[in-house]
Amino acid sequence: MTTSPAQRLAALRQAMKAQQIDAWIVPSADPHMSEYLPEHWRGRTWLSGFDGSVGTLAVTADFAELWVDSRYWEQAKRQLEGSGFVLQKLGQGRPSMLESLVQRLPEKAVVGIPADGLSLAGKREMQAEFAKKNIQLRHDIDLLNSFWSDRPGLPASPLFVHKPEFSPESAVQKLSRVRAAMKEHGADHHLISSLDDLAWITNLRGSDVPFNPVFLGYLLIGPERSTLFIDPAKLNDETRKALAEAKIDVADYGSIVDAMSKLSGTLLVDPDRTAVYTLNRLPENVRVVEDINPSTLYKARKPEAEIEHTKEAMIRDGAALCGFFAELEQKLAAGETVTELDIDTMLHEHRSKQAHFISASFDTIAGFNENGALPHYAATPEYYSTIKGPGLLLIDSGAHYLDGTTDITRVIPIGEPTAQQKRDYTLVLKAHIALAEAVFPEGLSGQILDTICRAPLWKEQCDYGHGTGHGVGYFLNVHQGPQRIAYNVAGIKHNMMEENMITSNEPGLYRPGKWGIRIENLVVHRRVKQPAETEFGSYLCFEQLTLCPIDTQLIERSMLTDEEAAWLNDYHALVREKLGPRTEGAAKEWLERNTRPI
Repeated sequence: MTTSPAQRLAALRQAMKAQQIDAWIVPSADPHMSEYLPEHWRGRTWLSGFDGSVGTLAVTADFAELWVDSRYWEQAKRQLEGSGFVLQKLGQGRPSMLESLVQRLPEKAVVGIPADGLSLAGKREMQAEFAKKNIQLRHDIDLLNSFWSDRPGLPASPLFVHKPEFSPESAVQKLSRVRAAMKEHGADHHLISSLDDLAWITNLRGSDVPFNPVFLGYLLIGPERSTLFIDPAKLNDETRKALAEAKIDVADYGSIVDAMSKLSGTLLVDPDRTAVYTLNRLPENVRVVEDINPSTLYKARKPEAEIEHTKEAMIRDGAALCGFFAELEQKLAAGETVTELDIDTMLHEHRSKQAHFISASFDTIAGFNENGALPHYAATPEYYSTIKGPGLLLIDSGAHYLDGTTDITRVIPIGEPTAQQKRDYTLVLKAHIALAEAVFPEGLSGQILDTICRAPLWKEQCDYGHGTGHGVGYFLNVHQGPQRIAYNVAGIKHNMMEENMITSNEPGLYRPGKWGIRIENLVVHRRVKQPAETEFGSYLCFEQLTLCPIDTQLIERSMLTDEEAAWLNDYHALVREKLGPRTEGAAKEWLERNTRPI
């Protein structure tokens, strides 16, 4: 058994040579095109040692590379040491991985990638790029299986029914909506591979994927009945009954390819979220219609009942955060040793006491000083900092409750902040407020909306490398499309701002080696009430969902306009009103002190 990344790299190259493959690509993907992956599909981490949430490996006989964007450059540099892999930086006008491969590979080279990690859209993109040099794309084999002897099996956590009291729309109703969309596409069948869509339609949840309450499976929807492809051992009497009521049959997870080989008529699939693996044996006479999963759009636009449930979850989450920050303040004042690792433990302790708590919604980011400058930093037992002033502590965390999903980022000073830190923080706050107060046409692209948020930072020639906002699920994935507020990501389909979507507002500013600042709230898209509509169309605004004080010690008041200060005071009045009755003792005192008007 190979024991180190360098040994594994050598074994991969040996397998490539045996199969006459010139380059091998290891994506961060599974057959469901998930963001967070079960261990079975974490080949990129197993090979290289890099455990960031995204990144792609490209290996030839001459080079081995990890391609990641700016969020992971520092982490990758540290974790790749001694692995044999070299960091390749994406973004800022640099060539993409595919462009770089085409430049360096000879004519008629062979490039391989596992079929269960390649989407239909990704295959099309690769073939178009490789055609420039007649490069052949192979996806008929997974080389890792030839030497990953202890590869983890598939997760087997049980499913459970999302309680009807928290699910305002039944699976029967959701399937009816999807079938109506299928009819518009002229589709006899619809294959759903994406796990959040699967969980949303069935009103079932699981824990097969870290931080996402979803389960491995496929759903094949027909005109009258559907089939859920899943490990039957995950089902109990309650979940089987729920599936039967929705006319959903059960088949083994591994039988999906065989089932697809027996289809006829017209099939609707989402090319971005369907792996070529699942369609390898699809009959040639089946007409394939490619479009976004209808359920992706449906679940993004929350019914009012889900929004009301989410508001209640936000109140409980905010109360837990008040308790957490009060305890953190007391520990630091008493001179106790607190590390970045302790932050996650403390947050879990406070949140888990709240009703309907299930789990964290992502791996807590607690970055002190220079670690806060890494947007997706995660402390580990091998690498973490002790929180000892002076400095800035960035905490990005969230939780899943049965009635909602939360995601919040706050920054607090440890000791006396510097003038430069206060300036940076106030710039980020101005950007946050600019988006929070935005009024914009319904259907506006998230790319355009992003410029409103960044304008205060751009004015000072500052920026940040990540997006400003992502969609959020309802007791589902904390990162959920289709909407995204990001100016520098082209080609996003269906990235329109619609009523009743829930999206994050999280501008930032990062000083490598010094500190990082990000202020994040979740907001719900609302139609402007007065007037509801003008001769120029319908307009939307944002209603605040997240309830937790925004630090005021770091604000340089002279940089805020009176209107911006009024927004912050109004927000803090709302926070105090909603959380006051849910807090007591030190938590209540902390809340009241940190929501005083500025």
